[in-house]
Amino acid sequence: MSLGNTASRRAGVAVLLTLALGACTAPGTPRDGAMPAPAKASGYLDKADAPDSLRLVPPPPAAGSAGMALDEAVSKQALALRGTPRFAQATRDADLSFPAGARQFACALDVPIDTQHTPHLYALLERSRIDASAATKAAKNHYQRPRPFMLNGEPTCTPDDEEGLRHNGSYPSGHSAIGWAWALILTEVAPDRTDALLDRGRNYAESRLVCNVHWQSDILEGRHMGAAAVARLHDEAAFRADLQAARKEVAAARAAGLKPAEDCDAQARVLQTRPDSAL
Repeated sequence: MSLGNTASRRAGVAVLLTLALGACTAPGTPRDGAMPAPAKASGYLDKADAPDSLRLVPPPPAAGSAGMALDEAVSKQALALRGTPRFAQATRDADLSFPAGARQFACALDVPIDTQHTPHLYALLERSRIDASAATKAAKNHYQRPRPFMLNGEPTCTPDDEEGLRHNGSYPSGHSAIGWAWALILTEVAPDRTDALLDRGRNYAESRLVCNVHWQSDILEGRHMGAAAVARLHDEAAFRADLQAARKEVAAARAAGLKPAEDCDAQARVLQTRPDSAL
């Protein structure tokens, strides 16, 4: 066989291999060297492994009960905060989408939370959000408790969400479960920030009162389910690995002098305002 024929055959094989690899590219995969968009986040837990809120929380307060009277009193106090900076903060707290959701606790942590500087911490919050929310689903679906705005006729801080919220049970609060889970997880990442983080977890839940989308008993039992989710997450190797990596990222961010982009002093002042009867 001549050298010319050999070179020609090798070139032909290379062309065929290139075509074959191109045919195997998944639909929608960029062919210009760019990375595809990241896959949608998933929780650490299988659906069946989420704590069972229907078993773990009592029924919501009945109409005419002392518990419902307290819920109504707190709701009335929260409504008085409409139009204030606290109401504006509650509107920001309502956004669970990422990357906005990742930044909700940045001031309490005193470190920026993003994919550039703290990617494992970012993933830790995004994935645990899903698990904490799942832990409230059974009771939400069973009780289908009406939300405050459905009974008092007053608007919420997120009017575009109201139609969907009407079909999503109020009890227990998913936002409160998520916020409390984040607070607990972050205290393990940065133990020296425990008080600030737990305080943020509490007022993050209280934002749901200010938004007129939850009762006080909703947020209290939501925090209970957030704690239950975190307890269960510690049995997951992937969660523990991200937790350990997040500790290193926060330490590195501190060493580099990185600070949150938010106006943390202003946020702290605003969050001192609470509904008078909130527990």
